[in-house]
Amino acid sequence: MQKLFDSEIKVMEIIWENEPVSAKEVSLIATERIGWNKNTTYTIIKKLESKGFIKREDPGFICTSVYSQSQIQKSEANSLVDKLFGGSKKALFSSLLEDEKLSDDELAELKAMIEKR
Repeated sequence: MQKLFDSEIKVMEIIWENEPVSAKEVSLIATERIGWNKNTTYTIIKKLESKGFIKREDPGFICTSVYSQSQIQKSEANSLVDKLFGGSKKALFSSLLEDEKLSDDELAELKAMIEKR
């Protein structure tokens, strides 16, 4: 799976929240939420389509995602682990927990997630 740039993730979030959604509606939401003009949003939609992350159908240039948000999150997280932590999830978690003050409830939730695996 190709990498998504921050601007592409922002458009994907709009699509996931509203799909199926017209490119025009994505553009209107992006203008309101991010302050982008129509051309910027359409350019990103075209890039997402060419990369295979969305498909657009006529009439109305209706956009739908090819991958779910969770699929993209997992892919991006794995990429981050590989890039910054040499593939070690333990190193990632150590880094995240090192300076983080977690409540007892949060620690219990994390422990439960680990034990489920």
